[in-house]
Amino acid sequence: MTAVSRRTFLGAAGAAGAATVLGSQLAGATPWSPGTTAYVGSYTSSSVAGHGLDVVGRTGDDPALSAVRTVTGIPDASWFDRSRDGRTLYMTNEGDPDGAVSALDIGDVANPKLLGSSPSQGAAPTHLSVHASQKFVLAANYGSGSVVVLPIEDGGQLGAATDLQQHTGKDRQAHAHQVVNDPSGKWVLSVDLGADSVYVYTLDVGTGKLALHKHVTLPTGAGPRHLAFHPDGKHAYLAQELRPEITVASWDSCNGEFIPHTVVPAVPPGSSGDLFPGEIAVSGDGKFVHATVRGPNTIATFTVDGSKLTLVSSVDTGGTWPRHLTLDADEQWFYVSNQRSGTITWLPRDASTGLPGKAAGSLAVPSVNSVFFA
Repeated sequence: MTAVSRRTFLGAAGAAGAATVLGSQLAGATPWSPGTTAYVGSYTSSSVAGHGLDVVGRTGDDPALSAVRTVTGIPDASWFDRSRDGRTLYMTNEGDPDGAVSALDIGDVANPKLLGSSPSQGAAPTHLSVHASQKFVLAANYGSGSVVVLPIEDGGQLGAATDLQQHTGKDRQAHAHQVVNDPSGKWVLSVDLGADSVYVYTLDVGTGKLALHKHVTLPTGAGPRHLAFHPDGKHAYLAQELRPEITVASWDSCNGEFIPHTVVPAVPPGSSGDLFPGEIAVSGDGKFVHATVRGPNTIATFTVDGSKLTLVSSVDTGGTWPRHLTLDADEQWFYVSNQRSGTITWLPRDASTGLPGKAAGSLAVPSVNSVFFA
């Protein structure tokens, strides 16, 4: 499945008027201060073309996002992470067959400047993370089912790949969808939707080489997409794209053991039609897990009780096909990227119950896929 066909499957056709709405807001825009600026990725090669990279901002306690500017010349921006010092932003460019990872100087957060790009050595890189050592960026090539290691050079620029690990699917083509550090920084985990697997690696920070430590297989057809760790570092929650479920797993950072043990529905009983979980996040206090579900277009909220996860709410996101969700720094607001409707919506969050309220507003961004706060 190529990046183009994947976007067709995911419904990349968004609201045709979205580009006009965002473009009209750029003319009088002014920069925002650090902490209130966010970066928005969208697909430039979709049938309704996105902008690639937009800078947006909010003012004071007002949750509303407003457009600042579009950064030109950035194709298919789809995932972000930044260096620990906050000066460099890394971004996937989800090209197929030739993907790339870009580095941007964000010393001035509202005015990112492209430092350069490095080939991802694969197709449709859809996720990345900065390694705990701050010496490498790791990226997951969805289209070709591989994980690449890119060294961080002086000034934050990226060098040529030091390693490429190819996954192999048993029943379907491999599609690496995520690559992350564990909370201890000792291990690298990659989630592969096509191989129905979680791979646990070590990374030699001297050579930039990955070594496979464990290969954990899930039931055929689960389609694992993204995982999120609990703040205790002992549990992880895995959103499955092809089944509307969340897998709860134990995580042993001493031995690099990822052990799935419970599967919880991500939708209420009796749900039917398209049911595709997207993003997953854990609240900072560890009491709640939130996931988007495309099809019913909801945020699913779960309570956490040790190893037990319970679905307690499914709330409409106010848009169509919620690919991604993030919380602001105070975890008072959800920001949801609704790919098909071409909108970012924001919903209030009750800290005591974890529950979202109704969507309070939206910003039009064609073929949007993610929001990342500076």
